[in-house]
Amino acid sequence: MSEQPQFSIKIDQNKFLPEGGREVHAVVSVESTGAPTGAGRAASAAEVIIIDTSGSMSYPDTKLRAAIAAAQVAVDTLRDGVFFAVISGSNSASMVYPQQGPLVPADTTTRQQAKQALSRLQAQGGTAIGSWLRLADQLFDAHQEGIRHAILLTDGKNQHETAEELDAVLYRCTGRFVCDCRGVGTDWEVAELRKISSALLGSVDIVADPQGLVADFQAMTEAAMGKAVADVALRVWTPQTAKLRFVKQVLPSMEDLTGKRAESGPQAGDYPLGAWGAESRDYHICVEVPPGVVGKELRAGWIKLVLPGTGGAEDQVLATGNILVQWTDDEAAFTQINPGVAQATGQAELADAIQQGLQARKDGDEDEATARLGRAVQLAEEAGNEEITSLLRKVVDIDDPATGTVRLKKKVEKVDEMSLDIGSTKTFRTRK
Repeated sequence: MSEQPQFSIKIDQNKFLPEGGREVHAVVSVESTGAPTGAGRAASAAEVIIIDTSGSMSYPDTKLRAAIAAAQVAVDTLRDGVFFAVISGSNSASMVYPQQGPLVPADTTTRQQAKQALSRLQAQGGTAIGSWLRLADQLFDAHQEGIRHAILLTDGKNQHETAEELDAVLYRCTGRFVCDCRGVGTDWEVAELRKISSALLGSVDIVADPQGLVADFQAMTEAAMGKAVADVALRVWTPQTAKLRFVKQVLPSMEDLTGKRAESGPQAGDYPLGAWGAESRDYHICVEVPPGVVGKELRAGWIKLVLPGTGGAEDQVLATGNILVQWTDDEAAFTQINPGVAQATGQAELADAIQQGLQARKDGDEDEATARLGRAVQLAEEAGNEEITSLLRKVVDIDDPATGTVRLKKKVEKVDEMSLDIGSTKTFRTRK
């Protein structure tokens, strides 16, 4: 067994509600430290690299060449002993290396063979991403005990299968591996890749210039190699009379986990968090409780970080924390907004404003687009979020950030629009 990182839970909230108040908000910060590094001490792991080889990858052929170089670097970045494979994706999925399953352990020989096989790739055919993920899932089948990570690269829309076919594959793959998605160029759909990365607890990003792929693939593979614990879950218990409104990841990206709940006992449900290395993530939890009288105190939620046991083994509890509520008539106490909760709420509103504004712009509703993107500018200004502000400046001219007074730019590069859409769900701890 590899040495495990140490997990801790910190709960950020204002527990006070006015008499009759019902809604309790908390931000649960989960941190893991001291994850093992270096071969020999790390968890067993499996990696599948999926490269789009549809015809469009050869227009221009710098895309395919950069994708091959990036996949070769990813193969080089794998730790010795990590089981891996490379898949080529077009109308269907095929094995690049090994020529047929199962996964093979990384060593000097297999890495060299995989890189040679990659160098022979050619681009032809269409795009059916569900079939690519289905093959990856079959390859991961024998490795469900360890870390399971895939990288998926595409340059186009999922044109050669129906949305229903893709949804069915995502339903099948959920919880079975983590997948980071990358779109190269600007002819792919952000919403489509976001749907895949959300279902599979991964990240999504744009690599506008193929030259950026090598560094990006290396960073993703290094991050995957740094994971030490697979399949961590956030277990949330609430009182019988309470209702859990939502569970959302709010750092390092916005992700609604509410619909991913798996019942885990009386009044408790598990929310999947994927694999962990040394890192921290924040979750916004909202619980509705029956209104209480002044002076009454209640545990509104009991939070546990767990490694669910397999094959009849007991669950392992890694850390715990409480969400509390107390009713008071002290106005100063119940009107105080907790900074952590305020930031989480603000970031959710910011993401919504950007996505709704971009959609309105696409639909030709300039008034709505101006109003929503203006609100986004205002929220970004209030939060001191300079990264988002600079992305917004490429889509709107800002007259007054404090009031959100903006004008839509007449001509916007597609890459800037896509980068803003993706950036809307990336978060960080702001200074304000």
